[in-house]
Order: sequence, then C-alpha cells, then structure tokens
Amino acid sequence: MHERTNTHMPLLRAAVLAGAAAFCADIGAVAAEPRLAGAGASFPFPLYATWLKQFARDPAVRATYNSTGARVDYAATSSDAGVQALIAGEVDFAGSDRSIDDDDEAETIERGVVALPMTAGSVVLAYNLPGVEGLRLPRSVYPRIFSGAVSSWSDPEIAAANPGMLLPPQEIVVVVRADPARATDVLTAHLSAVDAGFRRDIGRARAPAWPADAGFIRASLNDGVAAAIARTPGAIGYLDDGYAKLAGWRQVALLENKSGRFVTAGPETGAAALAAVPFPAAELPGGAPDLRAQDRDPGADNAYPITAMTFMLFYATGYTGERAAAVHDLIDYCVSDAAQRQAAGLGYIPLPNVVLSRAREAAGAIQ
Repeated sequence: MHERTNTHMPLLRAAVLAGAAAFCADIGAVAAEPRLAGAGASFPFPLYATWLKQFARDPAVRATYNSTGARVDYAATSSDAGVQALIAGEVDFAGSDRSIDDDDEAETIERGVVALPMTAGSVVLAYNLPGVEGLRLPRSVYPRIFSGAVSSWSDPEIAAANPGMLLPPQEIVVVVRADPARATDVLTAHLSAVDAGFRRDIGRARAPAWPADAGFIRASLNDGVAAAIARTPGAIGYLDDGYAKLAGWRQVALLENKSGRFVTAGPETGAAALAAVPFPAAELPGGAPDLRAQDRDPGADNAYPITAMTFMLFYATGYTGERAAAVHDLIDYCVSDAAQRQAAGLGYIPLPNVVLSRAREAAGAIQ
C-alpha cells in the first residue's frame, strides 16, 4: 500500500456537522458497487462522514482512490455496538475508540481482526472564572480536582502556577458527564496514569463513580457539560476539543505535561502526543502488527497530555473480489495526506507520519 496525493475540496466544519445526520441518505443516490457497511464510534463520525462522502462522490477522490466505484455507509452507534456488529459478521468494518480487547478479538479469530488508527482527539478542561484568562493547571493539581481532593480556586499550588492572576476565593464546582462517554474514558485513563490517588479512588471508566458531593454536577453530552459550566461561576469540566473550538469556548486551561510545560490542545500538540505511542512488539493472531496502543502520559516537550486515537477495525481475511479491492481503497484514502489534512479543520488531530506508516503496513495484512 503506498501513499497517493490528491487535491481535495475542504468542507466547512459547520456544514459537515449540520449535514452529518443526513449522510447515508445523501450518498444513497450514488449507484455504485460494491457497497461496504461500517458501524461504531460516534466521536469520529463527522470526519468519517466527510471522508466517506468524498470517497463515493468527489470526482478527484474517486478517480485517484476508488477503483471499484464503491460507496460506504457508516452508522454512528457506539464503540461497543460496532465491535459486536463486527463479531456478528453484520458489517465490513467497525469504528472503536477503545480498539478491540483480546477477548473480543478471540471471538472473531476465524477471520481475525486488524485494528488501524484513523484519527485522534484531545479532551480539554473548560472553566468559568470571570476575568481569568490563560489559567495554568499543574499536573499535581488537576487530577486531584477531579477526585475532589482540591476544592478551592485559592489552592496554593494553583496560585503558584499563576503568579499575578487574581483567582477568586471560591469553591471549585466540577462538571462531569452523566452519560457513558469516550471523553470520560480518555480523561480518566490519563488522570489514572498521572495520579495514584485518582487511580485508586476513581479509576479509568466511561462512566466512573464520581464523588457524591455538592461539589460535583452531572450533565449529559458535551452540550450539557458546556451549559452547566457556563451557568456556574467557579466551575470546571471537560469537553472534546473539537466541540470546544466549534463552540468558541475561550476559557480552556493550559495543562502541565510530563515534561513540565504548560500546553493547550491543538493539531501540533496533539500530534506530538501521538508521535511516540508505544505500539506492542507482538503481532495479532492474523499476522498483522498490533497497533492497539495509546500513550496516556506522553513525554514530548510540546505534547498535550489528554489525547487518544480512535480506530477502524477490519477482518484480517474473508474479503473477496471487488469487496477486497474496495476495503483497501477505503483504507488507502483514510490514511492518505489528502484525507488526514482535513482533520484539524473538523476538530480532530491528523495522525503523524510515524503512526500512518504503521497503519499502512498493518493494512497490508488484510486479505
């Protein structure tokens, strides 16, 4: 599999999000064979919808990448639902933020599974402190805010990290997701890697048992968390970075990373967090490289610390004829520069070349 170049037509982020729900109906008019079906994670859906629409309809993309004229439908359900659909043989590929674990992989051992990173996203800490811009949060502090151990904005460690800043002497109100969420999983995985107390008391989960006290507010979805922060002076919560940027949220904390630098989320700091992901040395049972990895506390100087990849899962074997060609065409496009350079405009992180080269290599094991 080799890299191919293409002139693409970027789509406005707002237009993509507004039209994403109608994606499958929109490409329904395209008469093409074969037709691939995918299902799974909702987090990458706006980007996947853009890519798949271009793959099916954009003349330049079709001419360069889509040798069979295939179209692809993707149902944004959940990572777990996508994995189960793949296990049941109901789809050609699945989207999953958690990749696939050994138990689920064993259930599909007859055909095998190849997990390919496709894009990534960061989780930011948004706050509501009138007049306070550029808040810095040390790595010794922000995990303990989310465990309830640090409960005041006048905490000495916060003050020391923000000299000259007038922080209000008020209680911190922590806004967390009430619904199971990728953002919660990514956040708690990082906080567990950084702070032993958080790991012991709360731990990594999509729906953890947050402290049951008045200092914690629960809200559903990014919208609900953002609304709760906005109406609560002294609040802090977490949002997907793409959502925060789309909403124009200005009060986003700079976080101290493993190297001791205070950084904000963005394509460059996100890519830096992914550049040294510790991929396993072992192969998957089907012979493909095992790319099921995340770096929960990246060490690069400019790495944004709360960053994680999301994956497409394909069978290792069993695609035949034009369907096999369509699968490889689809992967070729998704890991191409033409597709990846659109990620930042939609709130995602283009994967660095070191990750993309591994994905292309692993895709060669798909038969």
